[in-house]
Order: sequence, then C-alpha cells, then structure tokens
Amino acid sequence: MELHDIWFVLIAVLWTGYFFLEGFDFGVGVLTKLLARDRAEKRVLINTIGPVWDGNEVWLLTAGGATFAAFPDWYATLFSGFYLPLLAILLCLIVRGVAFEYRAKRPEPRWQHNWEQAIFWCSLVPAVLWGVAFGNLVRGVKIDASKEYVGGLVDLLNPYALLGGLVTLTLFTFHGAVFTALKTVGDIRERARKLAFALGLLTAALSVAFLSWTQVSRGDGTSLVAMAVAVLALAGAVVAIKAGREGWSFALSGVTIAAAVAMLFLTLFPNVMPSSLNPDWSLTVTNASSSPYTLKIMTWCAGIATPLVLLYQGWTYWVFRKRIGTQHIADAAH
Repeated sequence: MELHDIWFVLIAVLWTGYFFLEGFDFGVGVLTKLLARDRAEKRVLINTIGPVWDGNEVWLLTAGGATFAAFPDWYATLFSGFYLPLLAILLCLIVRGVAFEYRAKRPEPRWQHNWEQAIFWCSLVPAVLWGVAFGNLVRGVKIDASKEYVGGLVDLLNPYALLGGLVTLTLFTFHGAVFTALKTVGDIRERARKLAFALGLLTAALSVAFLSWTQVSRGDGTSLVAMAVAVLALAGAVVAIKAGREGWSFALSGVTIAAAVAMLFLTLFPNVMPSSLNPDWSLTVTNASSSPYTLKIMTWCAGIATPLVLLYQGWTYWVFRKRIGTQHIADAAH
C-alpha cells in the first residue's frame, strides 16, 4: 500500500471520529428544542456536552488539515466548489461555540432564549449540510480537465445529496438522543429513550434507502459488507434503546456511523472527488496527493501526536462520565 492510500484511509478515520463525536453533540443541540420542556432541562442537555463539544470539533480541524497537506488538489477543489455550504457550516460552528459560552453570561430570559435558538439552528444546519456534502462527493460533481469545479449551488441540491442530508440529520439526532439517555437521570432520561426509539425507526428507513442507492450506483462487495454492518448495527441500537440498554445502544449507533462512513469512502476509492463530466477528469489518490516526502513527514508526525490526543480526549470523557439531571441545576433562573 502506497503512502497516499494510507492517508486516504487515515482521513476516512478522522471523518469517522468527527461524525461519531460531533454527531451526538449536534443531536443534543437539536434536542434542546425537541426534548427539553423548560429552561432547566435545556441546561441539562447543554451540560451533557459542555465539557466535550469543543474537543469533538478538533477532529474536523484535523481532517481538514490532513486533507490540505496530503491531498492539496482535493482540498482546493472541494473548498472552492462547496464554498457556500462549507461557509454556512463554518459560520454555524462559530455561532454555536459562542452560544455555548455566552448563553449563561446574563440572566435575562430573552438573552438566554436567543442563544438557545442559536444552539438549535447551528446544530441542525451542519447536521444536514454534512450529509449533502458527502452525498455529492460520492455521487460526483462537475469537475473539468483542469481539476476545477464548474457547477453551481443548484447542482449540489440533487435528490441523492438531499437524502444524504436527511440521513445525517436523523442519525445524529438519534445518536444524540441515545447519548442523552446515557448521560441523564429522571424523567428526561425516560423521554429521551422514547424519542430515541422513534427517531431510530425513522433513521433506519432513511438510511436503508440512502445506503441502498449508494450500493446500487457505486458499490462493490466490500461496500456491501460495510452497508450490512451499518444496517445491522442500527437495528441493534434501536432494539437496545427500547430495552433500556443505553450503553449498548450508543456503542451500536457509533458502529453505524463508522460503517456508513467506511462505505462512502470505499465507494469513492481510488477517487477522492469523482467528475460527473468525464471519469478521466476525476481527482484520485494519485493525481491529487502531495509528494512522497511530504506524506512521509506527515506520517511520522501523526504517529507521535495522535496517541497523545486520543489519551487526552479519553481522559476528558472519563472525568465527566457521571449522569446529571434537573436536580443538579442549582438555580434554573440563571
């Protein structure tokens, strides 16, 4: 296996980690409107992800940085062609981070309500747009012979990509509901279980449709295996949450995300950005990669830094592992 192949796999792993971790805190952000009944419950939901949301976003920065360094042509074409959707995601992530930090700075209900609205919408919009973006990556976009994206915004809003956006929205919200049930106590935990079960059924229907479409149009034997793992894991997650086994359900929903991302990257390889105009104009792991020397230096750096990051993030989750409930909210008015 060549170094550019290894870095394609590593980038897939980074995106898997990002969607697994950021997926549930996007879901929790959406649940602040769907599940929480009052301000105290909204505080409970926000507090479940308060210590970890910023660390989860590090995976996105790492995935973007790795793409820029390992596959500069892929990075350039992707970020120029998908400029508006990615800009919308970036703005949402900025506003969402500010909302987490500023929401409790003043006690006025209107001030807190406005930041809570920002958390909801800035969680929902990226959850949809990531699915749309990856749907277009797999489907193929208008790339010309000079590796330039020559399509428009409307070209990105095709049925396959929009279905992908619905899948990521429902899957992340289901993932977040299971995480909420895992991290809370009392009535909110019971309602999170019930909502997670309903969301799981909807997610399963949409996911089977999207993954089947992907398999029929671009899949092979290995992607079929990944699809089977994703579908079975999602079914197991739904059954587990119905039985009240939040830990198993959360682990299986994570496996669903990992298998689904693996399937998408398996259908891409050896392309990184297929051209819908001419297959010969597609960006591949070969023609879009950096020099072997650059990839070698990156491999050494990743080998040293990655274990340290994983240890630190794992320690963070261990420290903040306990469940919380409204009884832990000292004064719901502030």
